[in-house]
This record gives sequence, structure tokens and C-alpha cells, in this order.
Amino acid sequence: MNKPKKIPLRKCVVTNERFEKKQLLRVVRSPEGTVFADATGKANGRGAYLKKDPSVILLAKKTKVLERHLEAAVPDEVYDDLLKKAAQ
Repeated sequence: MNKPKKIPLRKCVVTNERFEKKQLLRVVRSPEGTVFADATGKANGRGAYLKKDPSVILLAKKTKVLERHLEAAVPDEVYDDLLKKAAQ
């Protein structure tokens, strides 16, 4: 008997809802301190997840929740990149 494959769940740092990894966008602070949107979901560093929803991304920008989670400044380009990915 095969066990059903476990689906990894992650929590959105804005809404505190749990989703499958596929439904979220990952933002990473690398060991060097750069912050970027992680398309692969496997980049090395401290990660935070956001729901693929433009309103959630804008709320994250307004409340600086990512900056608190990643303990680093998040450049505007990262939010622009996330908004583009959420619109796809």
C-alpha cells in the first residue's frame, strides 16, 4: 500500500492562511543579505511566503511585514516582480 504523497503547506505572512507551496510566492533573503523573489522555491536563505494575490502583496508592502520577517530592507523592484508573478 502506497501512502498518499504529503503536500507541503506554508503560511502566508500577511493573511496567516495555510496554502500549498504552489499557490504562494516565496521571497528570500540570501546569506549575503540580498532580497529577491524566488521563482524556484528552493533558493538558499531565509524565506517568507505570500499569497498570489495583488492586494496581499500591496498590503505586505504597506505594512512592511516582509521586512520584519526577513530582517532586511525589501526593495520596490521585489514587490514589482511579485505583482507581475501574481498577475500571471
